[in-house]
Amino acid sequence: MAYIPGGTFRMGSDHHYKEEAPTHRVSVDGFFIDRTPVTNRQFKEFVKATGHVTVAEQVPDAKDYPGALPHMLYAGSLVFQKASGPVDLRDWGRWWAFVEGANWRHPLGARSGLFKKENHPVVHVAYADALAYARWAGKDLPTEAEWEYAAQGGLEDCEYAWGDELTPGGRHMANTWQGEFPHENLLGDGFERTSPVGTYPANGYGLHDMIGNVWEWTCDWWSDRHPADEAKACCVPQNPRGGPEAESYDPNLPAIRIPRKVLKGGSHLCAPNYCRRYRPAARHAEPVDTSTSHVGFRCVVRTAAKP
Repeated sequence: MAYIPGGTFRMGSDHHYKEEAPTHRVSVDGFFIDRTPVTNRQFKEFVKATGHVTVAEQVPDAKDYPGALPHMLYAGSLVFQKASGPVDLRDWGRWWAFVEGANWRHPLGARSGLFKKENHPVVHVAYADALAYARWAGKDLPTEAEWEYAAQGGLEDCEYAWGDELTPGGRHMANTWQGEFPHENLLGDGFERTSPVGTYPANGYGLHDMIGNVWEWTCDWWSDRHPADEAKACCVPQNPRGGPEAESYDPNLPAIRIPRKVLKGGSHLCAPNYCRRYRPAARHAEPVDTSTSHVGFRCVVRTAAKP
């Protein structure tokens, strides 16, 4: 893990997606954070020690999904499937499929495996799976503020975790999508899906893959906007923990009461024409019961002073 000294920073962005606004001052205490996302190898050790069964490996409970037909309820997870051509970017169902048998051991479905992927970030982990691992390891999941502060790497007012250019000097600094999403992947960075952790340069705090590769869970409940700055400098929020659970539900799905957490960092599917969320300020809402082929996590240990 790397130690991140406490400090005050400007969180959020006023220049991209509305849920990132407004920028506001936040303070966090010092903490330790994993230098990379949790890998398949690490997660395998956890499962071997505890017998943990992930959400994706369990058949969903019908009472949580009103109206779902019995044959639609089976163990599986969401897997990205490249489209054959241009599609309506408002319809995510054109490139996501709920695949039976997809889970952390079988990232593309029942017949796939982890050959040569031991050092890739674990995926198909729901929030409960990430939290269970963190507690087993004697750690916790980061707050959104902690995660964003760490991702900035000590830089201020920069677009990306490494500066203001996405590919400085033509160099890829993170595993993202090149080409027209979701049908044209030019593989300029060499990876069609996840990449081994640590493939790309570390940020100023020595952290790898804070941007791209996989989205990462935080422990904060989702809110549609950030709070505005307090009128007085003395009132900068200290170690904020996000909004209330009751406000995290998806208003577009009133019959399904599954709360949502904040994801950070973007993934290998973020592209200039679709999801420009390969930035520290970017954020995304994810239901706690959902796992996908592009979501993972890393852990923190909180301490007020460096040992």
